[in-house]
Amino acid sequence: MPGWLPRTLLWQTFLLVALLLTLALAAWSQIFRYFEEAPRARDLAQMVVSVVNLTRTALINADSARRRELLIELAALEGIRVYPAEASDEIQPLPDSRPMRLLIAEVRRSLGEHTRFASRWKTLDGFWISFRLDPDDRDEYWAMVPPDRIEKPHALEWLSWGGAALLAALLGAYLIVSRIGAPLRQMARAARAVGSGQTPQPLPESGPQEIAVVARAFNQMAGDLARTDADRALILAGVSHDLRTPLARLRLGVEMSGAPEDEVTAMVTDIEEMDRIIGQFLDFGRGAPQEPPQPVDLSALVADLAEPYRLRGVALNLSLPDRLEVPGRSLSLRRALANLIDNALRYAGEDKPLDVSLFEEAGAACIEVADRGPGIPEDQVERMRHPFTRLEGARSNTKGAGLGLAIVERVIRAHEGRLDLLPREGGGLRAILRIPLTSSSSSRVRMPAVTAGAHRA
Repeated sequence: MPGWLPRTLLWQTFLLVALLLTLALAAWSQIFRYFEEAPRARDLAQMVVSVVNLTRTALINADSARRRELLIELAALEGIRVYPAEASDEIQPLPDSRPMRLLIAEVRRSLGEHTRFASRWKTLDGFWISFRLDPDDRDEYWAMVPPDRIEKPHALEWLSWGGAALLAALLGAYLIVSRIGAPLRQMARAARAVGSGQTPQPLPESGPQEIAVVARAFNQMAGDLARTDADRALILAGVSHDLRTPLARLRLGVEMSGAPEDEVTAMVTDIEEMDRIIGQFLDFGRGAPQEPPQPVDLSALVADLAEPYRLRGVALNLSLPDRLEVPGRSLSLRRALANLIDNALRYAGEDKPLDVSLFEEAGAACIEVADRGPGIPEDQVERMRHPFTRLEGARSNTKGAGLGLAIVERVIRAHEGRLDLLPREGGGLRAILRIPLTSSSSSRVRMPAVTAGAHRA
């Protein structure tokens, strides 16, 4: 669609209806004009013939001494001028239009084929017509009929009435189209509310049958989604209690079983992996975060999240500014960053250092987690953003449910940002969370308090 056209259904339909009405009015005007020209030509021809006949009769019956006075009176009272025709007269023909052709034909039918017409005689403009005092007379005269008697009267008035009729039709078309657009706008607002996890007010199921049917179906869908969301929350609560509690008892039993230490460590590791996978399912199943957005200091968040990994002996190289705030949800961002770090440790191994840095770039706060693992092929990056997706190559032997990046993608989109998965020079993966800054919450990055390769407690 061309860029100059409106994108809303209301204005697209209105412009289409307005175009149709304008074309219809123009077509009817042309039709009326076409069929009105012939009767008008006959009326004008009758008037012109009457003027010529009366002028001829007056000149024939008037005394030769008074003809000059008669011509002066005709010019003064009726606007009709009469001059003798000469061979040297400079004349300009009438415009070649259908109304003029019809008029000329009607006048010649009454006055004879020898009748001539002109729009200018010498330097005088008007409707000029030639006539003879006697059919056998070779002398001709020119009679000028005032132009206002030939021109179509009330043209401006007809144009005004036509414009008023078109305006009224356009107003009616706008009212008709707005009756369709208003329910659609209400439905769009309700759909956005449903998409954000809210339960909108039921749409009115009145009005035209088609709109009422759609509104009824939408209300039913919204109700079904609300009930499904409630059931999902109930199931997640049950899963969290009914699965994690037995896992905790199982871990305690394994640790107290007295089995060899290497076997206990392997079983505990499997139990922790099961608990982690259950946690990922729960995180993904919760959907949109319910935590309200507020200013979040990303420097403090990253440092606080890195502390447990540091105590486990993981080599995390932090590069953080003193302070960098964004509007966001702290718990969701912690979950997303933890998933990125866990994902990097799982694929690169805990024996290799991870570089975690925070910086500002192009109006966004960027949290980068860089590892030295096998990386992700460029043609697989988009596929890895989807849930339950894992690589078939180098990363296929690693445990996991394939939900880590999907959870990160959902969290970052809720913050109107994006997740970039880029290859790292020298091998590995750079996962970058880009969170937009606002003018009120953006803080310029100062000199880092911690440099690359150092740990921040």
